[in-house]
Amino acid sequence: MKTLTSKATTLALAGALAAAVSATTVQAQDWAKKAEKCYGVAKAGQNDCKAGPGTSCQGTSKVDGQENAWMFVPKGVCDKLAGGSLTEPKA
Repeated sequence: MKTLTSKATTLALAGALAAAVSATTVQAQDWAKKAEKCYGVAKAGQNDCKAGPGTSCQGTSKVDGQENAWMFVPKGVCDKLAGGSLTEPKA
């Protein structure tokens, strides 16, 4: 009987986890619709993605305000931030 209870608990936890992941994915998609990529404003190691050649992605910027590293900001905010640009700098 203990095994049946353990399996039921495991299945319940798995279901809850799947629901949480699904909700998080939907929230991320909604955020992406309300946000824009802003280059040159991320703190070192705080970029959302893109930090130039030889880097992988998130958290790879080396200095504050690295021009080729971007982060998501709410639409309409980037141009108001010091150093913020909606366009990727030329290499």
